[in-house]
Order: sequence, then C-alpha cells, then structure tokens
Amino acid sequence: PDYKFGTVGAVACDADGNLAAGTSTGGMTNKRFGRIGDSPVVGAGTYANNNTCAISCTGHGELFIRAVTAYDVSCLMEYKGLSLQEAMRIVVQDKLVKIGGEGGMIGVDSKGNTALLFNSEGMYRGLRDNAGINEVKIYK
Repeated sequence: PDYKFGTVGAVACDADGNLAAGTSTGGMTNKRFGRIGDSPVVGAGTYANNNTCAISCTGHGELFIRAVTAYDVSCLMEYKGLSLQEAMRIVVQDKLVKIGGEGGMIGVDSKGNTALLFNSEGMYRGLRDNAGINEVKIYK
C-alpha cells in the first residue's frame, strides 16, 4: 500500500469571525535526535489572531522557525494592511525562497477569505467553506 506521511494542519473561522489554527507532524525522516520542527512553535508553524488570520505551515521546519513564518503573515496584515493572500505570497514566495525554505501554508482571515500557498512541487491541501466550495488538490 502507498502510505502518505507528513504534516496535518487546519485553520478555521467561525460565524463570529473567531480564528483557530492547529498543526501536527511526525517530523522529518531520519531527523537528528532532539530536533524540534516548526509545528509546535507558535508563530513559526502555527498562529492565530482574531484581528488578522489563522495560519498552519508545513515544510523545512528550521527555516520556518528562523523566518517566524506564521506570525510574519499576521504582522504583514496588521502593520502593512495587506490581504491574507498578499501577505502569504510575500512570506512563502519571497522570504522563504531567499533563505532556501521549501514548503507552504494554509490560512484564513476573520472574513472567511482563504489562501493555500506553497513554493514546493506540491502540497496536499483541502478547502471547504459555507459557500459550497469543496476542493482537494496536491499540485498547482
């Protein structure tokens, strides 16, 4: 059988605009003993702020930690007034690429806008909203 392993992340926005994010991973194969990835690090692999967005990340954890990726998306929205899509694009396609980071993230803002961006070959992802959108993809 063909088993897939990796990060499982979720973001949600309720009817009142409250946001939540969660991220779980088994970690890297053959990882160094004691290695901690970005998933359990709030602000790196997972972050939620009702004023901006909820983000869950997957990828090269050390670089996601160094870039504080999830929190950075929130900061770009709060301090620069960027949309969720634009803030995520800057972090995933520019900031991470410049430091050699590969991976992606899913996000939602308090208005229910969603974005699923990655700079790798593919990223398992799905989206479901109350407008009837049901989408599951792997590649671009």
